[in-house]
Amino acid sequence: MHINDDSMEIDTSNISYNSGNESISGYLAYPKDGQKHPGIVLIHEIFGVDDHIKDVTERLAREGYTVLAPDLFSSEKFSGILTKEAIGKAMNFMMSIPVDKQRDEKYRQEAMSKLRDSDRNAIAAVYGILFINRPIDTFTGYLSSAVDFLTQHNGVNGKIGSVGFCFGGGMSINLGCTGKVDAAAIFYGENPEPISKLRGVRHAVLGLYGGEDTRITSKAHELVKELADAKKNVTIKVYKGAYHAFFNNTRPQTYNETAAKDAWQMLLRFYKENLQ
Repeated sequence: MHINDDSMEIDTSNISYNSGNESISGYLAYPKDGQKHPGIVLIHEIFGVDDHIKDVTERLAREGYTVLAPDLFSSEKFSGILTKEAIGKAMNFMMSIPVDKQRDEKYRQEAMSKLRDSDRNAIAAVYGILFINRPIDTFTGYLSSAVDFLTQHNGVNGKIGSVGFCFGGGMSINLGCTGKVDAAAIFYGENPEPISKLRGVRHAVLGLYGGEDTRITSKAHELVKELADAKKNVTIKVYKGAYHAFFNNTRPQTYNETAAKDAWQMLLRFYKENLQ
């Protein structure tokens, strides 16, 4: 996507920060102007911190934010399990299953029984962590520590926001429920469970969804109602004809340029209104 010619020069680096007794790696980008800016925790899709996530991190930094994209799978706790190769195999396997059967345990087990032992074991391990018993509290703890890292960073002025995509969208709102960020943005992420967790949101939420992404988008009204009842600032937009992952321009099968460009502008306005 186009970046304005007058956007800021940035520095980038691979960093690590502590979360309890664990070390979490991340990708950091921030303006080179020596000034303090709002901080953003940017949360990856289920594929981890890939080139797309790094690109979005840099784009937000050029807009005047100090941005940290933590790798939630980099903890020693998930070492050798949540590898890019294993996650890729799990996602390819899931996409090979009819949509209406993807959460059918019996059907999935039958399909997995046809795989090689090594693939089956790797996929089962990833499935167990990311799809069946996802450790939301653990991941939220890593993100909470990312907020602490940004708060202590010389380039951050004290205001903190978050944004995430798919898996990361769900984690962005879970982080928002802790009350540690001023503005939480969701790109086609699942609602927190229980939905009442939303009462912990500090201030503002932005949700951006694809009209064709019915499994996720059909629950957006529950998020709106809970936040409205709690008198929180919430903005939701559903893009007609857009599918899940419509923002990711590295996936031509789902990328929707019109929706992605509009969503980007909505995100920048959201942060300007709530963090500047």
